[in-house]
Amino acid sequence: MGVDLRQVLAGILTLTMFVMLGHMIKRDHFDSVQEKFPGPTKDVAKVTPVRSLNKKGAIPWKNDVQELKQCWSKPESADEGRQPKGYVTFSLTDGPEYHVSQIADAVVVARYLGATLVVPDIRGKELGDKWSFGDIYDVEKFIESLDGVVKVVKTLPSEISPRKLSTVKVPNRVTEDYISEHVEKVFKKSGSIRLATYFPSVNMKKSTTSSDGDSVPCLAMFGTLELQPEISEVIESMVERLKTLSRKSNGQFIAVDLRIEMLGENGCQEASGSKSCYTAQEIALFLRKIGFNKDATIYLTQPRWENSLDDLKDLFPKTYTKESIMPADKKAKFLNAESSEYEKVIDFYICSQSDIFVPAISGLFYSNVAGKRIGLGKNQILVPATIRESTASASKFISSYIRKKNHLAYSCFC
Repeated sequence: MGVDLRQVLAGILTLTMFVMLGHMIKRDHFDSVQEKFPGPTKDVAKVTPVRSLNKKGAIPWKNDVQELKQCWSKPESADEGRQPKGYVTFSLTDGPEYHVSQIADAVVVARYLGATLVVPDIRGKELGDKWSFGDIYDVEKFIESLDGVVKVVKTLPSEISPRKLSTVKVPNRVTEDYISEHVEKVFKKSGSIRLATYFPSVNMKKSTTSSDGDSVPCLAMFGTLELQPEISEVIESMVERLKTLSRKSNGQFIAVDLRIEMLGENGCQEASGSKSCYTAQEIALFLRKIGFNKDATIYLTQPRWENSLDDLKDLFPKTYTKESIMPADKKAKFLNAESSEYEKVIDFYICSQSDIFVPAISGLFYSNVAGKRIGLGKNQILVPATIRESTASASKFISSYIRKKNHLAYSCFC
């Protein structure tokens, strides 16, 4: 019995569609995954040589910065005749990717309650790790940005003891309904509160419903935090250094969020056909197969060099960590055991400004860097995947936050 070529062709097309669908599902999982990672890291084989893809038109650099305008206006001034009723205090914790969300929730709560917001302090994961807001951010610009939205003071009045404040936990992206039901009663009873934001999810997809109050979180997330000058200068010098090292790629460089302690603690095993993080070897193969060659300059968020990164450097010799590109006179302050918060801030802003961003780890860092990049018009966010073929188009791995325009930032910029 002869073979019907039309049936064979139809079978091939069907199989191809399933493969493409599988890749899309994996990328969407990476964008919406909650902050959890399974199992220990698996042993992987050494990187096998991959043929060079340095052909005309093959390198996936793109200059498609799309400037967006803020599609929100500054919220109307609060009723000047209404005196603020008590205070809302809080701390920024766990790095800049959390700070933007914590600021937004605190501003939304304080405005709803008609309370005065106290400039927060900054705390690390270890007991005793504490910085003032002004160590990292510009205090005066923070207060000025919220003028007319909420009243802001630098410190809690001396007659109010911080230890006596009632602590109220609120979910990230807190709603007015939640404040009314769970926060307002406590505030009225105690007069002032200490706010703590928890994160039931790291998903930053925009809501399907809009609210008249959207301008408040938009302002808080994207219009209040500016770095203090010294940190800005360090980041600028490091970005310029990376551009100088990228002469063969027209000054363009890749930033990869890859931190060994995250991979070591949580592992990168595949579960249900999806992965939440990728090793240095997997990132190296991914970048090579989508068209980057050995001349590509890569910045890693990993603070110091580790042997496990050698697989990446074998394929991309121009791979750097902070210690190799930071100005020598700044290392004592920004690269020591007590400066982990500075390092997180540096990573966040370099990843936001790079020409291409590759998140090797799913989580809030990825989600909020994506939001920052959307506001800057920098759409080149490539979500890694295991590529079975020898080559693939980089355009297939653009973050679904960008492809579907479903990031929260698209509620604020248009």
